[in-house]
Amino acid sequence: MFASPLWVPAVLMAAFFQNLRSLLQKQLSSQLSTGGATLSRFLFAFPLALAYACILSAVKGAWPEAIPHAFPFYVAAGAFFQVVATYALLASFHHGAFAVGNAYSKTEALQAVVIGAIILGEFLSLLAILAILVGIAGVSMIAFKRREDGLMALDFRDKAVWYGLASGAMFATASVCFRGAALSFETLDPFVRAGWTLTVAVGLQTVVLSAFLAWREPGQVMRTVRAWRTTGFVAVVGVTASIGWHTAFSLQTVALVKALAQIELVFSTITSWAYFKEPVSLRDVAGIALIGLSVIMIVLVA
Repeated sequence: MFASPLWVPAVLMAAFFQNLRSLLQKQLSSQLSTGGATLSRFLFAFPLALAYACILSAVKGAWPEAIPHAFPFYVAAGAFFQVVATYALLASFHHGAFAVGNAYSKTEALQAVVIGAIILGEFLSLLAILAILVGIAGVSMIAFKRREDGLMALDFRDKAVWYGLASGAMFATASVCFRGAALSFETLDPFVRAGWTLTVAVGLQTVVLSAFLAWREPGQVMRTVRAWRTTGFVAVVGVTASIGWHTAFSLQTVALVKALAQIELVFSTITSWAYFKEPVSLRDVAGIALIGLSVIMIVLVA
């Protein structure tokens, strides 16, 4: 299947805004429970996603005329796994070093190779897999700034390790399912089908997660609503990132999208240096160089 080169800028936009969203959600974790911080990603996002899909369909004159049989299954599965993956990632931050959970979650690209092959029958070349491994090596160099972090990452008794791995697997599964949902609209414009897949997914996630929290954590939904000044901004940033992801998924295989998305860690390193005035070590520079090499390889083999 031909992949439009527009998937590359879509991923770059998504990675940039996801980095910003992660910083905001980490701050929310100190104000809300893990579930509340997870809900903040979706609560105000649905009307924004719906408005985007409607405007896009009106501009392009392309509206979904019928729902493909596979669409409900794919989008529901993707919505479910994305919520659980977000919960697992935030839980990894609570149970151990941020670097450990974050680094293991970045194995998502490699796990997507296997999951994409199983669910959608999409296979990558050995060169593409090598490019993904180079990127993961770069991520690890940046993530484990201290020797202690690296040792903790090898301690499989640490819950942060397992939560990080689980989040990576579930994010990969969610992304593959979203691609399946978008591709089920075979004749629809790829941007439009991405917009409607996002809208339905966010709607499902908002309803299900709100109901779950109302049952398991009474009062948490209202606390999330009362934090609207922050959660509303999270929603805007999150929807912008999600538009980029879903657009890229409709244009390219998930494994390559997520491999290119490792550039997010470059953005976070630059942010730490420019905004927080944190020093950049030679190890960081080497990690950025490896991620850069990975990105070049991915773009060339795509």
